[in-house]
Amino acid sequence: MEFKDYYKILGVAEQADASAIKASYRKLARKYHPDVSKEHNAEQQFKEVGEAYTVLKDPEKRAEYDLLRKQGTRRSDGGFQPPPDWQSSHENHQGYSYTSDGDFSDFFDSIFGASRGGSRQSDDFRRSASQRGRDLHYKIALFLEEAYQGCQRQISLRVAEPDQNGVVKQRDKTLNVKIPAGVTQGQHIRLAGQGELGIGGGKAGDLLLEIEFAPHPYFTVDGSDILLTLPVTCWEAALGATVEVPTINGKVKLKIPKAANSGNKLRIKGKGLINKGEKTTGDQIVTLQISLPKVHSSEANALYQQLAECESNFNPRHVFER
Repeated sequence: MEFKDYYKILGVAEQADASAIKASYRKLARKYHPDVSKEHNAEQQFKEVGEAYTVLKDPEKRAEYDLLRKQGTRRSDGGFQPPPDWQSSHENHQGYSYTSDGDFSDFFDSIFGASRGGSRQSDDFRRSASQRGRDLHYKIALFLEEAYQGCQRQISLRVAEPDQNGVVKQRDKTLNVKIPAGVTQGQHIRLAGQGELGIGGGKAGDLLLEIEFAPHPYFTVDGSDILLTLPVTCWEAALGATVEVPTINGKVKLKIPKAANSGNKLRIKGKGLINKGEKTTGDQIVTLQISLPKVHSSEANALYQQLAECESNFNPRHVFER
């Protein structure tokens, strides 16, 4: 099936308004009218001009044609293949004709219905149903606290919609969305009817929000567990201590056991993310990291020297001496 470029036939730009289309059509119709024209193949060109005008003067048909033109595939042999899920919204086009006998091309018949009793219909893609709008996808970044507690966010996105002339244009769309508590990394939230508008009365598509966790200054996530590296002093590690630790929903007291070491992991039950699927809550995993001051006082240096003498039998590098 040969593709028909109605804009080229009428000699107008894709963004031409209704008055420009009408003016061009009138000019070409006079030029190629079979009763007066001496142009070569005038009758055929008159039919093509009438067919193009039939589509582009009608905002709904123009929008459908523009969408098909954008999403279909033009083959090197001049043929045309519509997108796999294409559904025409028009059953017939009775009363549209401005051509001499209502004789439209196969391309036109396949989109808008047969002009001659269906004898030239393309059963490959002509259907009578309307077309649902496309789903849109949008990634939204949340802080862990927002994901845990839920929040309200305002998002802006670009959508393609036909204007009053049927010209498909991009416009900004702003939505206030409610993020429920307990969403997880990669989770999708479907907002029904917030995608692109349908064609021919078809339903609008949906908007799919994909949750992403924004980098956190001290937390990372492993499934529903929250991970935290906790700096402790050498004396807290040696003697044991109770310290204040941040969690996703506030600070808690954590007991550091005596003789703890860097890399030791402590678990705070129930302070992770909610797993709605398994109806469980993760934990917070705390990894200890012994931290020393960059500068010691003379008193501290003396104590370290005393400690070194007391612990002279301890060699943490003994494994290298085997």
